[in-house]
Amino acid sequence: MIKTMINTNETEWSRWVINAEKHPDKDAIVHWVAGEEPFRWTFSSIIKAAESFAVGLKKRGVQKGDVCATVMRHNKYFYPIYLGISSIGAIPAVLAYPNPRLHPDKFRQGIEGMSKRSGLDWILTERPIADIIEPLVTEDNSTIRGIFFPLEWEKDLKFEGKELELIEQIRASVSDTDPVLLQHSSGTTGLQKPVLLSHKAVLDHVANYGKAINLTSEDKIISWLPLYHDMGLIAAFHLPLAFGIPTVQINTFEWIMIPSLLLEAISKEKGTLTWLPNFAYNILADKVHEDELEGISLESMRMFINCSEPVRNKSHKLFYKRYKDYGVKPESLCACYAMAETTFAVTQTPPDTEAKVLWVKRQSIAKGVIELNGHDENSRVCVSSGKTIEGCEVRILDENGNDLEEGMVGEVVISSVSLFDGYRNYPEKTAAALKDGWFYSGDYGFCLDDEYYIIGRKKDIIIVAGNNVYPEDVEDLVSHVEGVIPGRVVAFGEDDEDLGSEQISVAAETKITDKEEHKKLIMDIIKAGMSDDINIKKVYLVPPRWLIKSSAGKPSRKANKERLVVKKENIKWS
Repeated sequence: MIKTMINTNETEWSRWVINAEKHPDKDAIVHWVAGEEPFRWTFSSIIKAAESFAVGLKKRGVQKGDVCATVMRHNKYFYPIYLGISSIGAIPAVLAYPNPRLHPDKFRQGIEGMSKRSGLDWILTERPIADIIEPLVTEDNSTIRGIFFPLEWEKDLKFEGKELELIEQIRASVSDTDPVLLQHSSGTTGLQKPVLLSHKAVLDHVANYGKAINLTSEDKIISWLPLYHDMGLIAAFHLPLAFGIPTVQINTFEWIMIPSLLLEAISKEKGTLTWLPNFAYNILADKVHEDELEGISLESMRMFINCSEPVRNKSHKLFYKRYKDYGVKPESLCACYAMAETTFAVTQTPPDTEAKVLWVKRQSIAKGVIELNGHDENSRVCVSSGKTIEGCEVRILDENGNDLEEGMVGEVVISSVSLFDGYRNYPEKTAAALKDGWFYSGDYGFCLDDEYYIIGRKKDIIIVAGNNVYPEDVEDLVSHVEGVIPGRVVAFGEDDEDLGSEQISVAAETKITDKEEHKKLIMDIIKAGMSDDINIKKVYLVPPRWLIKSSAGKPSRKANKERLVVKKENIKWS
């Protein structure tokens, strides 16, 4: 176990300063850019740079408690800017930078919605997108007071004289119960829910989660995850900074273009921990060529942590088969269940333990009961997300709020020492999600032998003739149809008034443009569903990158259903 003990009654800034004093020359953040020598922030140099940005923020009127939203690309100065915001008692919030994979409507709606409901005070960004953001400063109901361009500021500024006395007083006045960051729960419209977390919530969480994964001073985290998502922000950023261990930060969009960057960084930096969503395992298994693996060793890795709901066994198997000869061990493939509302993790597979896998009868899941089915190929394969970490408690409830026994499917509700206090400026959403100290996650799952399995979202379940159909199952089947772009599929329910029930609809991206070939692909998709007793009623074929994705990088069922069914947008083919 790591020797550094975290005092959860301190602030994050004081924690970072202590690490800089104890390990001044140790790598804190390794900024990774393809084809370049990595830039290395030590714990002392990043604190010094953070102080300079803090001076710039104070000179421009930023006060304690102000929310400073950063909208920036992968840049080595992002990290000290983030720390500098926190150092003066202000609250950092990381937002996604517009990019080709982020639908323009999604970005516009997101910024507009957050400018009116999240309580953002200042935007810290870059010149190229100033024209998009500047109108929000004067827009009705926007809380944004101004825009800054900190990458253009003078470096090596220092607090001196009265300014130094004032900032020391401000830092001394910051309590562990004061907010330390604002992050947005995964969403697909401008109504992403803002989650405000305290210093204590974050430090309590990283202390408990550090125990769950047996964190040591020898660990090194490797990540390409975006920092506007809790997986990247907490697991790959706040966790290592608090514990005084290095984290390697890879450009998210460079990784998408060159997936081998993660493997290269692991091999060169001797990484030990990384967190990945399902699709990343598939990309790494399918998109990395053999000539990119020359000299690569993954033997140092003790945990590849799948943080998806639900975790896909097939993704793990594909990844392991591809990289077992490069040092990947079966017991390194584990999982956790996490969300912004609980700071991050709720459950975790114990170290040196492969995530447990169950084969369950689909018909039994549809009725809310878990019946194991050996290794039958028609079963649903369920992967455990592990056991609850210290400080967390989980219950599985039926639709009336009653506790269910092990082996019964219901809604996952959570109590945690790191639980959020509510969605900022959303009292109605808070009241629906928080009840008597329990967070109603909206996820469906079950518990068996003290391990928790997440199988789908409550709001996404399709009810066909009284049976529950999980869209994840449909999407998984359709993704394997030749002609469909894997992972670029959404399934949802459409009301059928004649039958008095929902019917299953599917939207799938394809590169095929010929109308006759479309007809064949539609039939192939319907047949794929029939092979597993799933009756797909409608198929919408759309071109690549048509589907709107959530902030977590997953195609949104709700947003895409609205485009197809409600708005009936025209689908244009090149």
